[in-house]
Amino acid sequence: MPQPSKSPLLVAFITIFLDLLGFGIIIPILPFFTKSLGASPTLITLLAASYSLMQFLFSPFWGYLSDKRGRRPIMLSSIFISGIGYFIFASATQIWVLFFARSLSGFGNANLGTAQAIISDSTSGEERSKGMGLIGAAFGLGFIFGPAIGAFLSQYSPQTPIYAAGILSFGNLILTYFILPETKDQSIQPQGMNKVFNTQLLQQAKEYTNLIPIFIISFIGTVAFSQIEQIIALFIEAIWIPDTLLEEEKIKMAARYTGYYLTIIGVMAAIIQGGLIGRLNKRFGEVKLIQSGLVIIMTAIVIIPFIGATKSFALLLISGPYLALGTSILNPSKSSLISRSIPPHLQGTMLGLNQSFSSLGRVIGPSVAGVLFELSLNIPFYVGAGMMLPAIWWSLSLRSPHQEELLEED
Repeated sequence: MPQPSKSPLLVAFITIFLDLLGFGIIIPILPFFTKSLGASPTLITLLAASYSLMQFLFSPFWGYLSDKRGRRPIMLSSIFISGIGYFIFASATQIWVLFFARSLSGFGNANLGTAQAIISDSTSGEERSKGMGLIGAAFGLGFIFGPAIGAFLSQYSPQTPIYAAGILSFGNLILTYFILPETKDQSIQPQGMNKVFNTQLLQQAKEYTNLIPIFIISFIGTVAFSQIEQIIALFIEAIWIPDTLLEEEKIKMAARYTGYYLTIIGVMAAIIQGGLIGRLNKRFGEVKLIQSGLVIIMTAIVIIPFIGATKSFALLLISGPYLALGTSILNPSKSSLISRSIPPHLQGTMLGLNQSFSSLGRVIGPSVAGVLFELSLNIPFYVGAGMMLPAIWWSLSLRSPHQEELLEED
């Protein structure tokens, strides 16, 4: 095995960024490529749900394996599987092949808990929130460059961005092999479950402060947000893309506009999670940031239909940073609070379990989003905003943990 000399935090950031860059590249074209094969809005969003279903099932499993076998082999395996999924998707001519390919990529990309565990292995105390922010920054940068690159490449053909994502995955695989160190302390043995999603993990989670409320917040909040995430491209097409254009030109224009919107969100997310989240956490703490993030996301979602009524795409672009602000302070704060609430031997397992609840939310949200969108363009936004209310209520039960006491008890 190569002997890496890089900082684990830097290496984790690079590998996660490249992984998310490939994911971001296909976002602007994904709904329209699927639509070109005859899929309805409901099928388009169900395709996104199939990807997340695999993440829901296998996030705890990958997390456990990373606790048992190490972070490095899990990251290598997952990146390889994801790359294969992209190539199958790009070459598909039938809808069932699209579902198979996205399910395969979802299985491979059920590794965020492992990535978070790499950060947790390499940080401690208050620095952990800043470390978790690196993952958010990788997401943000992926959404800066990914959709922009995808929108550009989609002007050649719908398949071009998807093939590019596959090539990028295999480039990431090579880079990860040579520079990603093993960060897990091999003397610490896991106590999770080596099975696909196992409800016994919830019994373990009940023993630690904050875990159950955060899991519920992750589930409810993601159901609400993922409806918007998966329907926004179709919303942009319906409001701002003229029906008089030829189908090929409509696809290109819709992908380009979607790319603009997601790129602006990515810029704000990268700024906050890459440079500000550590300072915000130090001043306000994870609990207040989680509560504030939920409120901001709710208000950002509910104003989108009103912006659509104005027909002003500039207003939609202006609203993007506000939505990014909410997600950028919410997600790393949740991960950091989980990490500070549990002992070292459960980091990968419990962070993976949280990711699994988020993935379950991304199964249910897109599954209903397409149906709601076919009823009315605005309904998914109103339903999504309303669903944030119970998540806000659960956030009121969160408490800031005392890390020193936790380590002493362990």
